[in-house]
Amino acid sequence: MNQKKTDILIIGLGLAGMTAAIIAAKKGKKVTIITKTKELSSGNTPLAQGGIVYKGIEDSPEELKKDILEAGSGHCWEEAVDHLCEHGPGLVKEILIETLKANFDKDGDGYKRVSEGAHSKSRVIYKADQTGKNIHQSGLKYLQSLENVEILTNHIAIDLLTFSHHSTASTDIYKKPACFGAMVLDKNNNSVVAFLASKTILASGGIGQLFLHTTNPKEATGDGIAMAWRAGARCFNLHYVQFHPTALYHPSGRFLISEALRGEGAKLVNAKGREFMQEYHKLGALAPRDIVSRAIHNQMLKEESDCMFLDITEKDKEWIAKRFPTIYKYCLNKGIDISQEPIPVVPAAHYNCGGVGVNLVGKTSLKRLYAVGEVACTGVHGANRLASTSLLECLVWGYFAGKDAIEDKDDADYFPPMHQWEQGNQMIDTAQIAQEWLTIKNTMWNLAGLIRSQEKLHTAMNILRNLQSDVEKTYQKSKLNNNIISLRNGAQTALAIISASTEARQSCGTHYVED
Repeated sequence: MNQKKTDILIIGLGLAGMTAAIIAAKKGKKVTIITKTKELSSGNTPLAQGGIVYKGIEDSPEELKKDILEAGSGHCWEEAVDHLCEHGPGLVKEILIETLKANFDKDGDGYKRVSEGAHSKSRVIYKADQTGKNIHQSGLKYLQSLENVEILTNHIAIDLLTFSHHSTASTDIYKKPACFGAMVLDKNNNSVVAFLASKTILASGGIGQLFLHTTNPKEATGDGIAMAWRAGARCFNLHYVQFHPTALYHPSGRFLISEALRGEGAKLVNAKGREFMQEYHKLGALAPRDIVSRAIHNQMLKEESDCMFLDITEKDKEWIAKRFPTIYKYCLNKGIDISQEPIPVVPAAHYNCGGVGVNLVGKTSLKRLYAVGEVACTGVHGANRLASTSLLECLVWGYFAGKDAIEDKDDADYFPPMHQWEQGNQMIDTAQIAQEWLTIKNTMWNLAGLIRSQEKLHTAMNILRNLQSDVEKTYQKSKLNNNIISLRNGAQTALAIISASTEARQSCGTHYVED
């Protein structure tokens, strides 16, 4: 079996993984980053439009904390929120602005700031509607200048390597649970490689593709949660899935329409142009995302409409094209001039508030394993994420995980003897794969989406238990490729979300249960 050894293995190439890699590499560690896509630009980071929380005029960590706690519906881990508020703005300046040279729109000598849903201050800085793309490109450029960082595209992690699952030394099962790397499929030549690492950092992103409608890219199939779940790492808050209120409703698919439009004054209206959000919350269109999403959903049901509308036509066309160039051009290509007509919108699965449980430096319940970014549950977001805090969380936990991972501890130099890798030889039926993905997506959207009930969730549980069992059988018999690995992970993560949802009988934040 092919083996490759590195000091730190990072699975994923978003802001969280890049930040951890930069911090560790600058301390001399050999870092290997793998990403499942052919392109370096992958994951949710490049798609982030709105911005990143920095600090507003006459703002304070205490005020940011208050907003995060309120948006999180009383379920945030206060210690983690303090950690974010204390270190976040300083790391934006130190890493994004000074080290990576990321650009943000300026107003005179300072940065332009906007307020978004549930923020009490204008503290979000941005680069038009391409904030994430700008940060990601700056990070990649810096990473590629570091000699001890290796970035491997077209590599998909199959499973985490652990003592209890992969060591041939039977007594290793008595050791404290630990991860020593990952089994990886190199899609360039269809070979399976054991990547051995002193420390492994999961930065694999989100779960949006488990739902019928999502703002996430195709690679967001819940891989990290599934691998951590199988390895025995603690996962929690999985039932808190945030739906973005405004995704473009178009036959070609969904496309994120940033919350920054509402921050700049766009109105949520029905087909007749009537605003309706004040009927649901005092903050109107800038209420927390879970409330706005359910309001749109309920309004659609009430009016028997396929969508609601986001209207920014009061703004000047030139201003719109400059402030939101990506959204403006994308919609124009779909036949919608947002300066002349409202944008048809619907809610879509957007962000997973739960994930692999970690502490303040990103350590999981398994020794030598860290998780950062959307795959992790830091406790910051509680039951509902405050707008534009996700990139900040990536930065803070990526920084501290990279800093902690360079420490020589947790028996990080032990690599056990391993079982020889075996895989099946059957070819995979692509039609079957497509059908099983449709089952997952429809089940999660219709039975575990914006509005849930115990009856719906138990029906979903029965469907997904059977499907996950069938997928596992197919996986064990088949010759590996990207499709079966992603499907296996998607089925496992969907079932884990349903399990968490059925146990949580009370509504809280994004988890809304009908009486």
